[in-house]
Amino acid sequence: MSDPITLHPGRLGAPDDAAALPGGPILELRGLEKSYGPVLALKPLSLAFEPGEIHAIVGENGAGKSTLIKLLTGVIRRTGGEIFWQGRASALASPQDAIDLGINAVHQEVVLCRHLSVAANIFLGDEKVRYGLLQKREMTRAAQAILDDMGFRLPAGAELGSLTIGQQQLVATARASLRGTKFLIFDEPTAYLTRQEADQLFALIRRLKAEGVTIVYISHRMEEVFELADRVSVLRDGVHVGTRQIAETNDAELVALMINRSLEQIYHKEKIALGATLLDVRNLSGPGFSDVSLEVRAGEIVGLYGLIGAGRSEFVMGLYGRTAKTKGETFWKGEKVDISDERKAIGLGIALAPESRRDQGLCLNLPIGLNLNLPVYQRLTRGVTVSRKLEAEAADRQIASLGIKTPSRHSLASSMSGGNQQKIVIGKWLNHGADLFIFDEPTVGVDVGTKAEIYRLFGALLKRGAGIILISSYLPEVYELADRLHVFRSGKLVASNDFMKSSHEEVLAQAIGV
Repeated sequence: MSDPITLHPGRLGAPDDAAALPGGPILELRGLEKSYGPVLALKPLSLAFEPGEIHAIVGENGAGKSTLIKLLTGVIRRTGGEIFWQGRASALASPQDAIDLGINAVHQEVVLCRHLSVAANIFLGDEKVRYGLLQKREMTRAAQAILDDMGFRLPAGAELGSLTIGQQQLVATARASLRGTKFLIFDEPTAYLTRQEADQLFALIRRLKAEGVTIVYISHRMEEVFELADRVSVLRDGVHVGTRQIAETNDAELVALMINRSLEQIYHKEKIALGATLLDVRNLSGPGFSDVSLEVRAGEIVGLYGLIGAGRSEFVMGLYGRTAKTKGETFWKGEKVDISDERKAIGLGIALAPESRRDQGLCLNLPIGLNLNLPVYQRLTRGVTVSRKLEAEAADRQIASLGIKTPSRHSLASSMSGGNQQKIVIGKWLNHGADLFIFDEPTVGVDVGTKAEIYRLFGALLKRGAGIILISSYLPEVYELADRLHVFRSGKLVASNDFMKSSHEEVLAQAIGV
């Protein structure tokens, strides 16, 4: 018979011995490094983490953050240096080693089981069994109590796959914080969260900190770093370039350390004359949205803002032909069209870079070059065979023009960082040559440098006469970039704002409905 499920309110992950060595760091890295053949992914790094602190790690994609996470969680083994846990040398040679010490991570991409219930995921690997039978009801009751105690408004009995990506992230957080955690790593935890969900997560993080848990917080969102962190360390090109007390630095200094560029160079929008109307949607309705009307002109960025679940992504899926429309009309370059499936959308010259690039935008187990060329293989075919020369030239051209950081077009898409994966998704449609680009959360999980590159790419598309529909949950981004900003709430387009004619507060109020 297994032990009954018990809860420990107020001690979600608090260590019994986090202060085993008073005054000393809980984890110290001395000359830690990782190489892949001749390539040094992480150059000798020395860094200490204090018990009960929130320590932010920032840096561009490719700076070494992902490598550091994998080393700290035992996924990969270091090639040099030493790791000390509570003053004692540690091998930290496997994920189990990390878990045994109390090191856990909540990853940007949820790695739980979508076909199982929320409760089953929370207790995955630690299921409650009595007389050989799984105690589902008992686990569901316990999981619901845990979620309620954490302030997460989630149904423990629901199938995980039925939840939004942001809600799944909260489930992953709940699971990680319950496993005797003393050292918890968050990798871009708010990428898919609503503001309300992010507030719930921040409350839990502060609670864990108060209980002595050390938090490592990795984020590209500077406002979150300054809201939460005690200290912040900067990585650049695999090198630790500095650590600052959060009260003694600012976002301009951190950006300069990360990329040697100013903030003004990143958030720059060129004024581009608008051309003819490309898309005219009238009273379009479908699953998750209704009566949406809007236009997109050549040279224009049309922004769609709203809380997650507001209907923005559902609308573009209907527009693109991925879901069936129930009402409304669509005009493309003045002609009425019926976009009943994706093939028709692509044929017209409409491209979609979806929200979940890993699930919907990429073939992760295929090479980068093949992903980039997927929409254009007809052009690369001579007779009945693909021209290897044309195929290589097309892929290499996009890799170079987009600055995709890869040793070869033959590398798998799954091996790339989030920012480089997003460049691949964008690059394949640039190869195709669309007239209207739909970008759904294009900068989620990418660093400020990659954001600047994506924004410059937007400018290049607009100059050549394309139009852009930009969906973003990050209000500063869509506010700064959109020539016209539409706000969605409960599946409807509830407000429209010209470029910078409304304040952030007004747009947010429109989205919330206050």
